[in-house]
Amino acid sequence: MPFPKSFGKAEKAPYLGGMTVKKTGKKTFFIVVAFIALFAVSSILGIDKLFGDNRTTYVKGVDDIRLGIDIKGGVDVTFGPAGDYDADQAQLDSATEVIKTRLSSLGITDNEVYSDIKSDRIIVRFPWKVGETNFDPEAAVKELGEMAELTFRKGTDTTTDEDGNTVPSGELVINGDDIESAQMGYLPTDDGKSAEYVVSLKLKKTSENGEQSGSEKFAAATAELSGSDTPISIWMDNTMISAPTVKSTITDGSAQITGNFTAETAAKLANQINSGALPFKMETKSFRTISPTMGEGSLDAILLAALIAFCCIAVYMIILYRLPGVVAVIALCGQVAGSLAAVTGWFGFMKGSTLTIPGIAGIILAVGMGVDANIITGERIKEELRTGKSLDAAIKIAYKKAFSAILDGNITNVIIAVILMGAFGVPDSFFSKILNKTIFFAFGATAEGVVYSFGFTLLAGVICNFIFGVFASRLMVTSLSKFKCFKNRKLYGGDVK
Repeated sequence: MPFPKSFGKAEKAPYLGGMTVKKTGKKTFFIVVAFIALFAVSSILGIDKLFGDNRTTYVKGVDDIRLGIDIKGGVDVTFGPAGDYDADQAQLDSATEVIKTRLSSLGITDNEVYSDIKSDRIIVRFPWKVGETNFDPEAAVKELGEMAELTFRKGTDTTTDEDGNTVPSGELVINGDDIESAQMGYLPTDDGKSAEYVVSLKLKKTSENGEQSGSEKFAAATAELSGSDTPISIWMDNTMISAPTVKSTITDGSAQITGNFTAETAAKLANQINSGALPFKMETKSFRTISPTMGEGSLDAILLAALIAFCCIAVYMIILYRLPGVVAVIALCGQVAGSLAAVTGWFGFMKGSTLTIPGIAGIILAVGMGVDANIITGERIKEELRTGKSLDAAIKIAYKKAFSAILDGNITNVIIAVILMGAFGVPDSFFSKILNKTIFFAFGATAEGVVYSFGFTLLAGVICNFIFGVFASRLMVTSLSKFKCFKNRKLYGGDVK
């Protein structure tokens, strides 16, 4: 006589791969909902501590999101060498440092500047200056594109010119035309056990106009200042970038600037010095501006449309799929919170991203994928119930069958998002490094960083879809089905039996 499959309430939990799988209990629903609620609140409001006038941020919220220039308003410009000059990477790096220094001198610290050797371009993006009402972007771009005047001067004294600008007043030693090259290097320390980063400087030993060469002028200045407290300051336009003291007379045209350098700071100073002797002029290849009013208006319109759409989707899901529809709305709230958390940098293992209008579109598209995943699952539950299966069996089989269709659709979007991030991201971004070595090695970087934001939010949204729309939804629906009041098949779209 065969044994029955189960004996009342003494049925054992299924045994899978050497591990006992515990059944989802009634408490699971409340635990998942509480987790989603706490996660959503922290990702939206953030977590910070205010002590007097000092605010310490532990978790960033939506107020900390860095908005792109298409929302905040700003300037997007591409520079390149004038004429047909073909610049090398070192020259582009030097020109990039000029632009960064000038942006800093203009008080524009929230900027993106990077170079692309394949197309001989320097791409610059910066938002409108905060609180500025008469900021002239065209004048700023013109100033950025002009070559910097590099000078070495005795001392660090300054004065004020007729326009009220602070300018260096020390006696001129050499300028950019007297410099042959500058590069990062390293020298052994006095104990010989380690090395320190330095900037190696080479001066020209000949002069085209018959005057003293750079090497000769530098030798005279170092002989005068050797052993004194007066440094030889280095200026880019009216910004002092270094002020080393003179330890000894330098007569061979080769010098080392020492200090507490890192590899990055030494390379930066070398690029800044090289920029003063660049053999090409910069010109604007493309230029566009977006007003803050237009950007903020677009943002308000998109957010309002998204809110209305979400409410309509929520009503539609609840009416059509009933209890699974309610669960789907909760999961979608978690998915949106997850996408915002990815943008703000809520997760410690990944950096945040600038949010642009296409980035918002990526969030909305990912939510659409989440809705699609819940629709697939809801329809599967209905189908299984119509075949006469029990409620528990219908839910289990429906999620299992729906997963493959959901996976296929989302994997396609993951591939698209990765390609967009690789093709439209800055050259040093993770996906750009990978794809430029394998697929896009023949193409240069692009100025369309707003498209990168679309790929970023789409990828984050798809990942959150799996977490909330598939995993969390299954836990919540399975948990609710354990309650006696929620065992009615009608609540899941089936007929009453």
